[in-house]
Amino acid sequence: MPKSQRLIQLIMIINARKTFTVQELADELGLSTRTISRDLQELGALGVPIYSVQGRGGGYRLLRERLLPPIAFSEGEAVAIFFACQSLGFFGSLPFDEGAATALHKFYHYLPADMKEQIDRLKDRVAIWSPERIMSPAPLRTLLQALMSGSVVTIAYSSGQGETRRDIQPIGLYASSGYWYCPAYCYLRQEVRQFRADRIRSAALNPTHPGLPEVGEMTLWNSLPELDGAAETVEFTIELTPRGVWTLASNNRFGPAIVRGADGGGTATVRIGAKDLTFYADLAWRMGEDARITAPAEAVAYVRGKIEAMRARYT
Repeated sequence: MPKSQRLIQLIMIINARKTFTVQELADELGLSTRTISRDLQELGALGVPIYSVQGRGGGYRLLRERLLPPIAFSEGEAVAIFFACQSLGFFGSLPFDEGAATALHKFYHYLPADMKEQIDRLKDRVAIWSPERIMSPAPLRTLLQALMSGSVVTIAYSSGQGETRRDIQPIGLYASSGYWYCPAYCYLRQEVRQFRADRIRSAALNPTHPGLPEVGEMTLWNSLPELDGAAETVEFTIELTPRGVWTLASNNRFGPAIVRGADGGGTATVRIGAKDLTFYADLAWRMGEDARITAPAEAVAYVRGKIEAMRARYT
């Protein structure tokens, strides 16, 4: 077995076991203990965090987090990964600590010189941009941790009705227009709700709350119906100009529902919770003349009320 392949295989075994002895590795790979000891010393010199365990039994232990083995990328894959990671820098806050920045630095550092030149020429010319909106990254990290462990989170949430303390079970986490959103089951309201992460003033895992198994099976794509299916829903229809179609095409609710016309405009009809009517009406309001709500009548009346209030302010 070539030495490079042997070292990669060693890293994979060490990742899986965390603790091991030289003899165990020697038996598994069919090599001498002397060769394994030499390979472990070389891995340590390369930065793999291995340290020896003293005392009866002895052996070695992998310190800190696991390391992934090297992966071969094509040139196209390398460029795609670089700019995907770089795009995260446009967000004001991320749930990944400094992981994205350090990963990008490592990735770029070990690229061949000609690939670095190609990427350098594209810097400041290609970007996956998102409006930067500053918020504390701490709630995002807690929500991400909860998603990975299936935990319930206790949050302090600020809304138009004031600040409330509640337990939520996160279903997902996604970014749109610079904001981070977290659909979650709210135990205070006993329904699935959407929370804006920048309105979460504090967040902590709640290890005493068991959560609901059925919520744990939900994803971003199947969590839109209410948990018990009993909440009232209405059909929300919106007419769009060509620019309006372009604006909503990336929206995960409206995008798939858009029916385009010959002039580039279109219409979209989605079923929403009746309690969320003003949220979606406000979305259309922010689009100005590029969107017009046609149903339900309550949403049309709501927007007309906003128009009259705005007219009064400028009269």
